[in-house]
Amino acid sequence: MAVTITQGSEMSTTSTRTLRVGVVGIGQRSYIADHVAAAGLDADGVDARIVAAADVTEAGRQRAAEAWPDATVVDGHRALIGTDGAPNAVDAAIVTTPDWTHTEIAIDLLRAGIAVYLEKPLAITVEDADAVLDTAAETGTPLYVGHNFRHAAVVRLMLDVIARGEIGEVKAVWVRHFVGNGGDYYFKDWHADRSRVNSLLLQKASHDLDVVHALAGAYTSRVVGMGSLSVYGDVTDRRDRSGELMTDWFSFDNWPPAEQTGLNPVVDVEDVSMVMMTLDNGVQASYEQCHFTPDYWRNYTVIGTHGRLENIGDTGGGVVKVWNHRRNWDVAGDVEYPIDGVEDGHADADLLTVTEFLRSLAFGEPTTLSPIAARAAVAAGALATRSLRNGSVPIDVPPLPDATLRHFATAPDRDDVPERTTR
Repeated sequence: MAVTITQGSEMSTTSTRTLRVGVVGIGQRSYIADHVAAAGLDADGVDARIVAAADVTEAGRQRAAEAWPDATVVDGHRALIGTDGAPNAVDAAIVTTPDWTHTEIAIDLLRAGIAVYLEKPLAITVEDADAVLDTAAETGTPLYVGHNFRHAAVVRLMLDVIARGEIGEVKAVWVRHFVGNGGDYYFKDWHADRSRVNSLLLQKASHDLDVVHALAGAYTSRVVGMGSLSVYGDVTDRRDRSGELMTDWFSFDNWPPAEQTGLNPVVDVEDVSMVMMTLDNGVQASYEQCHFTPDYWRNYTVIGTHGRLENIGDTGGGVVKVWNHRRNWDVAGDVEYPIDGVEDGHADADLLTVTEFLRSLAFGEPTTLSPIAARAAVAAGALATRSLRNGSVPIDVPPLPDATLRHFATAPDRDDVPERTTR
């Protein structure tokens, strides 16, 4: 099912088409919708604009009215769906609601024929992720998952190094994630409640699990997880922060971790966790995450048959180093590549992700990331969580239905990993 881009009567003389975009969920991540105007589609004759915003809370609707004064503000995603023969209010929707709501909202919009940009993670269980993908396959409505870290400069640089053969064939990927802002980002609101996120191996790690798959050229087939609630579970200062956003309480002065205040009333997700993965092509991978480190960055090590690479820093100003000659320890390596991009955060990756989504709708251009890859990240994180909470038993990733695989295999966005990995 193709998205129809309307041509407004006031624009008919210039042949400019309008791509009507809505935003669902006006919280911490809804600012990515500001990139719609910056995507540059107007140069190609498409006027992409935010025409509607939906939120179930009064505070969210107020934020929407302030952010997009020309948009229609409604009280939920269903108000964007046409009824009794009336057309939908939007052609596409950017969904940035809390994780546990993704499945219902995405399915409703896809069934209505509204293209969906769904903020990662795709869902909080494998079963829900499969339900979303199956609906997209059944309806043919476009689905895009916002794994923006695929577009980060450090990831693109590492992929380039691998593609040039500088480290040979990839055999192992190790990731250490120092989440220095974890106490503020994930333990003072719904992110700390496993009924809302399942675990931070989904909400936080899905970025990195997806990147592991990209670097290795395959998806995870078996996982083993370990983890614990080591620090924040002992913090007794708790309060309800309904109506607040993370920016209302974030401060680097909130340190050390055990002296944090105002944690979520429910804190039952792990603050340190790890997963070991066997990928379809035999690559072995690991991911470690800690939410009470003093520093905040990701460190990837990719080892191939002729060398290894490692990033020092993961934003602009950092470097990717390559070692491909035998020696004892050597901090310098054989070659060093500077990382471009923003010096903090991922605004540049957000812009590229939103632009890719809009261009895929407007012009049928292929996307970097398939929804199959987004499901693979959910599967690795969700099943690792099931493993760590059940004695670290190994768990195999179940396959998707053949019809769903066939649908996405023939879509114009299957260039993220080799075809052999879609089992």
